[in-house]
Amino acid sequence: MIETIQIGGVSVKRTAALAPMAGVADRAFREICRRFGACYAVGEMVSSKGLTYQSKKSAELLVTSGEERPVAVQLFGDDPLTMARAAELALSYQPDVIDINMGCPAPKIAGNGGGSALMKRPQLAGEIIRAVAGAVDVPVTVKFRKGWDDETVNAVEFAKIAEQSGAAALTVHGRTRKQMYAPPVDVEIIAAVKRAVTSIPVIANGDVTDLASCLAMYERTGADLVMIGRGALGNPWVFREIDAYFSGAPLPPQPTLEEKLGVMREQIALACAYKTERVAMREARKHAAWYLTGVRGAASFRHQAGTLCTLADLDALIEQVLERQTIQREEEST
Repeated sequence: MIETIQIGGVSVKRTAALAPMAGVADRAFREICRRFGACYAVGEMVSSKGLTYQSKKSAELLVTSGEERPVAVQLFGDDPLTMARAAELALSYQPDVIDINMGCPAPKIAGNGGGSALMKRPQLAGEIIRAVAGAVDVPVTVKFRKGWDDETVNAVEFAKIAEQSGAAALTVHGRTRKQMYAPPVDVEIIAAVKRAVTSIPVIANGDVTDLASCLAMYERTGADLVMIGRGALGNPWVFREIDAYFSGAPLPPQPTLEEKLGVMREQIALACAYKTERVAMREARKHAAWYLTGVRGAASFRHQAGTLCTLADLDALIEQVLERQTIQREEEST
């Protein structure tokens, strides 16, 4: 039987969770990843100011479904009162957990005092966590980084403040804000946070792309849970493999091309149903490119994916990919 961890009163299987990714981890993608075995998912970050100003776009990002549970919604901002009010508003969408983004490196977020900029103001971060935790009756978690830069590595100090301020779990991305998403993640800083934090779970994030790297992350950090972000793009099957391993089941075979294309089509069709075809297809271009990685002739197909406007366009692309595969098989058999 798979072990579980507790995030407040929420029980989560100790396998692998889906990380929050702005513009990527939407409801459709989360549902697909959960179906393939992701034990938990965190939604796209939502502006606390936008939510309190009744932004329709912000509110739409908070919509979740029963298929995703347990699921968290994520808020960002740098004002405790605004964050607390936004958290109260977010409760109407019935999340299991509210996550606070204190790790986003994007200039438009950090440059305005949110996201990873709060790594430079740990006392303010603590005030935000206390305000949010005091405003809602669901667990409040925090996602942050190693530090702002190599001269200000403060993840351990930051983690202790978050723990003392009422966080129910911490997710650590083992890079500084300056490093963005390279070089390789620092597993030692995640391990140091785990040793320093004793009363709540620590979740490790960064560079996990398959079963082997997931197991290595658990072993090297001692983390309570592992979270996968970019490694799941076009690859929800990574969760199936990890779930099978921890379940003691035989490892599943790698997906066939037909399965990849079928799941890609299902995910994008779901997104169209949730967002309208016009909006979803524009966002689907990058997802299609990720799903097509490794396919023969991928470069030209990914270029074509960048022009998708309708589901009919996607169906035509899928047909071309399958036709190319059929021709290649025939050539190889002669």
